[in-house]
Formats: sequence, C-alpha cells, structure tokens
Amino acid sequence: MHQIQQIRTTFLSTLFLSIFFILSLLALMVFTATNSHAIDPKDQDSIEIAKILTQKDVPDGVVFELIGSENNNYLPNALEKIEAHKKLLQAKFPKIEIAVVSHGAEQFNLTKKNANESKQSHQRVQRLVAADVPVHICETHASWRGVTPEDFPEYITPSPQGPSQIRQYQELGYILIVVE
Repeated sequence: MHQIQQIRTTFLSTLFLSIFFILSLLALMVFTATNSHAIDPKDQDSIEIAKILTQKDVPDGVVFELIGSENNNYLPNALEKIEAHKKLLQAKFPKIEIAVVSHGAEQFNLTKKNANESKQSHQRVQRLVAADVPVHICETHASWRGVTPEDFPEYITPSPQGPSQIRQYQELGYILIVVE
C-alpha cells in the first residue's frame, strides 16, 4: 500500500512538472508572437530559460554568454533575446540577478569607434546597464586586436578574461545561458 502511494506521488509530481514546463513553453511562444522575433522556442537558450521558469525557487542569477561573430546580425539579435529573456525571468523572479559577458568577435561592435555603426546594440546595452545588468567584455580578446578597455564606452565593464568572468558568476550560483 505504501509503495503504491509513493508511485502515485512520484507520478503526480512528474505530471505537475511536465505540465508546468509545457505551460512555460507556451508562455514563451505567446510572448514571442506578441512582442518580437527575439525568442525562438527552438533555440537552446530559450529552452534553458523555459527550464529556469519551471523552478520553484529563485535562482541566484543568470549569466548570458555571447561568443559570436562580428557580423551585423549576431550582437543586436543576441541583445534583443537577452532583453526578452530578462523580462520573462523578472516576471517570475523579480529579484533575480542577471549579467552579460561578451567575449567573441561581437564585442568589437561595442567600442566607442563603432557606436554609430552599431547604435542599436549600444542602446540595448545602455538599457541593460540602466536596469542593473552589467555587460562585460574580454580585455584579453580585445588586446589581440590592439583594442584597450578605454576604447569601450563607460557603460561597458571590461573583464581581464571573459571565460574567467563567467566562471566567477557560476561560482556565485549563476546559471550559464549561451546565447545562440
């Protein structure tokens, strides 16, 4: 009798979590349809956000990793997704901490020199920073191209090494989300 009750409890718990996960994915799709193309339920980062949204307890934080190309689409699309993910996360967990670490070629679009050419990305970063979301770049990668921390606007936080910065956030309990 006790074993049947355990099986029933396990089944109901699993069923509840599955339903909650499906509802989170549906909410993600509705949000996408009504707000922008920023979230794609097929993207791994969107799936990871949906998993976080199924958690009962507030995560310590989320760190978004950007490691893409310097083409004109990756950075603005990634930042748009981060803004959308941030809204979803903060709707459920208002006090969740969020950070962004850019350590691929896309970070060069964030230099002062590229501020006009990458205006939309700079505006998105400024909004994130104004909302207490630090946006880091990798000094090591920048130095390989002769770019110094001073070449970035004051709202960008230079970090000696992007991967080390991510590890520091993870050591604080942040969940890593790699933005595609």
